[in-house]
Amino acid sequence: MPTCVYEGSAMEFENVLYSVSDGVAHVTLNRPKAANAINVPLARDLAYAAMEADGDASVRAVLIKASPDSKLFCAGGDLRAFADVGERMPILLKEVTTYLHAAISRFARMRAPVIAAVNGAAAGAGMSLALSTDFAICGESSSFTMAYTNAGLTPDGSSTFFMPRIIGRRRTLELMMLNRRLKAAEALDWGLVNRVVPDAELAAESEKLASQLAAGPTEAYGMLKKLVMSDEGLEGQMELETHAISDASRTEDARGAIASFLKKERPEFKGR
Repeated sequence: MPTCVYEGSAMEFENVLYSVSDGVAHVTLNRPKAANAINVPLARDLAYAAMEADGDASVRAVLIKASPDSKLFCAGGDLRAFADVGERMPILLKEVTTYLHAAISRFARMRAPVIAAVNGAAAGAGMSLALSTDFAICGESSSFTMAYTNAGLTPDGSSTFFMPRIIGRRRTLELMMLNRRLKAAEALDWGLVNRVVPDAELAAESEKLASQLAAGPTEAYGMLKKLVMSDEGLEGQMELETHAISDASRTEDARGAIASFLKKERPEFKGR
């Protein structure tokens, strides 16, 4: 497997390519010969890549994508690897989900917005990963399917948390029990993705969105992410909003943007 060493870090990634440029952390799934199926090493690399991005003050957006030679985004869990361990499968699944869930939790709670650029199929945990991001863009030939119950398994990767919140309980059960395959246009109609673009334009459009977000008020974005993840009731949520907008007003970006607005100038955000 190719190994990518992130400059400035002692971490070595065997199944993920990781780089940062112009405020965007690129997290690239890199098991193309295995359809980017998630095994322990890939899940572990995702967890450490998420920690790298979260701990780097220069990162103001994250883009999760498949390597250029990958025909699909992610085929889900590596069923062959699971079967190979025989009776130890339950233990292996706990190990995989420990790393995968750590990655998803870190991406969901970090201040930087996270984007999934989905090419081809996103199945099982691949679909779960795409659902957990803040934005999802897919190519027009992309498709989505849960697939877990086809293997006699139950969903993981946060999909039972995020999917009902995005599309509701009935559609969630339809996708998870019947394993219906959604084409890109239908995924857009259901609200599972933000945008569908021609396949040839996926890389450019996802980079464009990442750059746009990386140029925004990163601290405010992080606070906003926490607000929309909250399960508070009305009054509790409004109290969280009060604290968030008060804290946001202390940032350099807020002070500068308000001053620019009053001068009728375009604000320039620094992520501070």
